[in-house]
Amino acid sequence: MSELNNYSFGRTLETQQSASQNRTLRNTYWLLALSMLPTTLGAYVGVQFGFSFFAGSPFIGLFAFMAIAFGFFWGIERNKHSGMGVVLLLAFTFFMGLMLSNILRVALNMPNGGSLIGVAALGTGGIFFGLASYASVTKRDFSNMGKFLFVGVMMLLVGGVANMFLHLTALSLALSVMAVGIFSLYLLFDLKRIMDGGETNYITATLAVYLDLYNIFANLLSLLMAFTGNSKD
Repeated sequence: MSELNNYSFGRTLETQQSASQNRTLRNTYWLLALSMLPTTLGAYVGVQFGFSFFAGSPFIGLFAFMAIAFGFFWGIERNKHSGMGVVLLLAFTFFMGLMLSNILRVALNMPNGGSLIGVAALGTGGIFFGLASYASVTKRDFSNMGKFLFVGVMMLLVGGVANMFLHLTALSLALSVMAVGIFSLYLLFDLKRIMDGGETNYITATLAVYLDLYNIFANLLSLLMAFTGNSKD
């Protein structure tokens, strides 16, 4: 009888954990979809009004961007259990849309710029759905991958800062290729962590997945512009 009770308790606990994981994943996907609206609005406003954070000094602009971004991260983390966390996340995605307007404006200045943006969006969506499907069926543990991916992001950051002074096209392309690979792996890592119950807060989960997709899209677009973009005469 005792063994039967223990089995029933174990099954109940497993069912509750599964329901909690599914709820977190579902809420993450809904909030991720919602975050695309302020991102699009921010990008539109940035393109229309010529927003540029790096117009004066790229180096100072980078530090200002990092300060604002980490300010949002801090605020979202402190308020991740309340509605204010959602508000701050959506405000952050609007800000990131403004930042995205720089590369979108360059793309739209190309005769095939609109199609390049569309291809980059479809490519990003394809990567997301492919990795989400894989993460949902694989039994592999990707938890050890986090520290290596973090090192990769630090390398990208150092390389990006260095290229502000070097202005090497080859280095820029190499960094974009690396970024697509690293953030695709980060996307798999984050999705698997949510599905396995390693992340139980849908606001911070959405932030992680959003940043992965944002960087994949921006770097895919950069590569498409470099290899298939046509400048206007």
